[in-house]
Amino acid sequence: MTTSRRDAHDACEACGAPRLDGRSCDDDFHTLLGWEYERPAPRQQHHLLVLTYHLQHPHLYSPEGLAYARRMLADFLVGMSSAAARARAQGVLGSERRGWQLTGTPTSYGSYPSRPYYPLTVADVVDAGIDAAAEQVERWARATQAALDRMERAERIEDGR
Repeated sequence: MTTSRRDAHDACEACGAPRLDGRSCDDDFHTLLGWEYERPAPRQQHHLLVLTYHLQHPHLYSPEGLAYARRMLADFLVGMSSAAARARAQGVLGSERRGWQLTGTPTSYGSYPSRPYYPLTVADVVDAGIDAAAEQVERWARATQAALDRMERAERIEDGR
């Protein structure tokens, strides 16, 4: 039985997650990062953790960074290794090579036309506990990718594409 209280009146503006016992998404994100130091399994999912959290909080990326992160998550979910992603990123993400900023700023940040419905959020991963964190991060990443794909399909239908 969980003692967490979901308060729908105090939801995260970016991802829609209800606050759990006053915790913010940022609090839960940092909890997961801390768990990476405690156990090797969550550490293996670091790339998915960071991408998924930032994709659900798109203002943390620039518009170009958001588009790049979407492609990177899709690549990871079909099996690209972290090493292969790092090798590819060296030619693209180095600040001396790219003409765009990765992170969002107060005047230039990523956004979606409408907030997707995310069936899993960072709070759900934390609530599952440290022992389930690695498995839950992957589930969360896949659910986020599916939500973003649904959003894109709906936009194309709405635009008549």
